[in-house]
Amino acid sequence: MFKRKRSGGLTFIAQGTKLTGESNFSAEALVSGELYGDVQSTHNMTIEQDGLIDGVLNCQELRVAGTFRGKLTCNKLNITSTGVVDGEVSCQSMEIFEGGQFIGMRVRDDVAFLPATAKEKQSSTKSNRIEEAELSAS
Repeated sequence: MFKRKRSGGLTFIAQGTKLTGESNFSAEALVSGELYGDVQSTHNMTIEQDGLIDGVLNCQELRVAGTFRGKLTCNKLNITSTGVVDGEVSCQSMEIFEGGQFIGMRVRDDVAFLPATAKEKQSSTKSNRIEEAELSAS
């Protein structure tokens, strides 16, 4: 009578939960808590209204009702009326509902405009300071 829609289950990150580091998901994921770092998924991911992903994310499809900050690679991005995406996005299809916010840059190819890791962020900040110091010394 009922057909099973999902295969492999669902991973749920509850509100109030904070995970940091490298995360790999082999099924759909629903994020109501906070996820920081490098996130890989072979399936779809959803960031709920109070959820946050901050870092590098690779997935099939991302639905954002909460907040995403960082570098995203996916096939389809859906930003709901409460969603905020701030960063660099590489996707084939993007849909933004009224009230949804996209702050950043969309690229079609895998071009790295933003540093992908915290180490790269620190080194790019240091190199900018060095350039500024060299310019002011001249």
